[in-house]
Amino acid sequence: MSDLPSRSEKPWLIIIGTGEDGPDGLGEEAKRLITGAPVVYGGARHHALMDGLISGERRVWQSPFERSVEDIVAHRGTPVVVLASGDPFLYGIGATLSRRIGTGEMRVIPAPSAFSLAASRLGWPLQDAAAISLHGRPVELILPHLHDGRRIIALTSDENGPAAIAALLTGIGFGRSRMTVLEALGGERERVRTVTATEFALERIDPLNVCAIEVVADKAARIISFASGLDDALFEHDGQITKREIRAVTLSALAPRHGELLWDIGAGSGSVGIEWMLCDPSLKAIAIEQSPERAARAARNATALGVPHLALVEGAAPAALAGLPEPDAIFIGGGGSEPGVLEAAIAALKPGGRLVANAVTLEMEALLLSEYAKRGGSLTRLDISRAAAVGTMSGWRPAMPVTQWRWIKDQE
Repeated sequence: MSDLPSRSEKPWLIIIGTGEDGPDGLGEEAKRLITGAPVVYGGARHHALMDGLISGERRVWQSPFERSVEDIVAHRGTPVVVLASGDPFLYGIGATLSRRIGTGEMRVIPAPSAFSLAASRLGWPLQDAAAISLHGRPVELILPHLHDGRRIIALTSDENGPAAIAALLTGIGFGRSRMTVLEALGGERERVRTVTATEFALERIDPLNVCAIEVVADKAARIISFASGLDDALFEHDGQITKREIRAVTLSALAPRHGELLWDIGAGSGSVGIEWMLCDPSLKAIAIEQSPERAARAARNATALGVPHLALVEGAAPAALAGLPEPDAIFIGGGGSEPGVLEAAIAALKPGGRLVANAVTLEMEALLLSEYAKRGGSLTRLDISRAAAVGTMSGWRPAMPVTQWRWIKDQE
C-alpha cells in the first residue's frame, strides 16, 4: 500500500494531456510547464510532438511500465512533467500514477480524449454511446455491448484493430453494422472512413485510430442479454451447467456489488462466474475446476461471452483454494460434498460475504441441511418443469430439484 499525501501538499508532478496537433493544442501555461521541467516523461511519439518545447531531460516509458512509475515516484518533491494522450484519467496514465501518488501532489491539465474527438466528429452524444478501450486488451470485450441500435466507440491498439473488430462482428451476425474508422484525430493526418463490417477492406490505417460502430443485428445475431439467466445454448457444455432458471436465482442470491470478487467452486462450464462478471465491468471471478477439459471449456465460454479475463484455477477444492485472493462471495456448484470444501469456503469468505451452495444430490443436500441448522441463513428448494413431447401431445417434464443454501458471514 502507498502512503498518499494530503491535498495540502504542493504539486510536483504535472500530467499534461496532448493531442495530435502538438503544441498548437496546448494553453500557454501547459507550454511553460513543459519548457521549464527538468525531467519530462512520455512515449517517443509524445516527445516528438513536443520537440520544440522540451528543454529538460527526456525519459521514454520503460518495459515493464512499473519501472517508469518507480522512477517517477523516486523524484517525489522535485518538478516532473508527464506527457499523456488526451485525458490522462480516461483509460490513461493518470489512473496508474494516482495509485502511487496522492492527488495533492499532482496537477493535471487534460486534453480532449479520443472518445470526445470521435463523438464530436460523428455528432454522437457521448453519454449515449458505449466508450470502451480495446488498447492492449482482447477484442472480445466488445461482445456484451453488441445490441441492435447501440453505438460504440472503441479505442484500438493499432492499425490491425478495426479489421479484427470487423471480422468478429461478421462472424456472429453483426456484419451489417456500420464501422467508422477515425484516424489520427486532431492532427494533420486525420482521416475518417465508413464501411460495413462485412465489406471491410480499408488499407493503410493509421496505428492511432478509434473505431465507431453503429450496431445492426441480423436475425441470428448472438446477443448477450442484460438479464441474468442467459440461454443455456450460449454456453458450450457437457451437461455440467447450472441451468438458466437456477442460474438466475443463484445470481440474485449472490447479489453482486461493485468491485467484488467471486469464487466459483466446481465451475463446470463457468456459467455462474461468467454471468457474475457480465453484471458490471468492475466485477472479478475465479473459476475453480478440477477437470482440465471443463476448465478449457469454461475459458472458451468466457471469451465467447465477452469476459475473457475470467481467472481459471485447474484443481480440486479445497487444495486448489489455497493462496487465492479473499473472496467477497462464493458459489459452490459442484464438488461441495467433498471433505473440507464447504469448511474451507466458509473460512476464506470475507466478513459480510455471501455464500451460495446448490445441491442436486442427497449427500450435498444433507450437508446443506446440517449447515443451515448450525449456522442459519436461508434454505430454498427450486423445482423447474419444462414442457416436452409426450407421444403426440405435450406434458411437463420435471428437472432434478435443487436445494439452495444462502448464508452471510458475520461481520467481525
